[in-house]
Amino acid sequence: MTNLLGRMLELRWVVLPPIVGVAMMAMIIGALVAAPREIIEGEVQRLMYIHVPSAIATYMAFFITFVASIMVLWKRDMRWDPIARGSAQVGVLFCGLVLLTGAIWGKPIWGVFWTWDARLTTTLILFLIYTAYLLARAVSDSMDEQAARYAAVIGVIGFLDVPLIQMSVRWWRTLHPQPIIFTSKPALPDEMLIVLLLGFAGILSLVLWLISLSAETERMHQRLAGLRAGVDRREGA
Repeated sequence: MTNLLGRMLELRWVVLPPIVGVAMMAMIIGALVAAPREIIEGEVQRLMYIHVPSAIATYMAFFITFVASIMVLWKRDMRWDPIARGSAQVGVLFCGLVLLTGAIWGKPIWGVFWTWDARLTTTLILFLIYTAYLLARAVSDSMDEQAARYAAVIGVIGFLDVPLIQMSVRWWRTLHPQPIIFTSKPALPDEMLIVLLLGFAGILSLVLWLISLSAETERMHQRLAGLRAGVDRREGA
C-alpha cells in the first residue's frame, strides 16, 4: 500500500506539468479572445478570470497550511512542516496577486486603487498573517521543532480569517460586489461562466504544482539541515 501511494505521488511530476500548461493556455485564450466584453465595466472586467480563481487558490493553499500546521502541533511530526511552509509560500504569492488584480480592477470602477473596504482589509490581514508565518520560519533553522510549532500556531489561527473574508460582503456594507458565482443561480452569461471555469482549472492546477515544488524544496532543505547536524555531531564527538 505504501509503495502504491509513493508511486501515485511520483506521478504528480509527470501528470501536473502538461495539465497546468494546457489549462493555463485555455484560460488565457478564453479570457482574451473567447469571453465577451462586459458592457458596463469594459475590458478591465477580464481580470475576473484571474482574480476570482486566485482568491479560491489562496484559500486552498492556506487550508493546506492549516491542516499541515495542525498535524505539526498534534503529532509533533516535522514531516508536515515542509508541506505547511511550501503551501504558505504559494498562498502568500496568490494572495498578493488577488490584492494586485483587485486594485487594478477597482481603480476604473471605484475610482481608487485601495479603500479600507471590509473584504479588502480582511484579505490584507490574511496576507500579513501568513507573511509573518513565513518570517517566523525563515529566521529559524528548518529542523527547529519549537520554531515550527510556534509558526504552526500562526498557520492555524491565520486561517480563521478566511471565513471572515468570505462572509464580509454579507455581514457589512462593502464596495465589493455580492457573490455572483457560488450561488444557486450564477449571475453570469454562459460564455463568461465557461471561461471562468477554465480559469479555475488553470489556476488551481498551477497552485497544486507550485505547492508540490515548494514543499519538495522545503523537504530537501530539511534533509540537508539534518545531514549537517549529523556531521557536526560526529565532528564534535
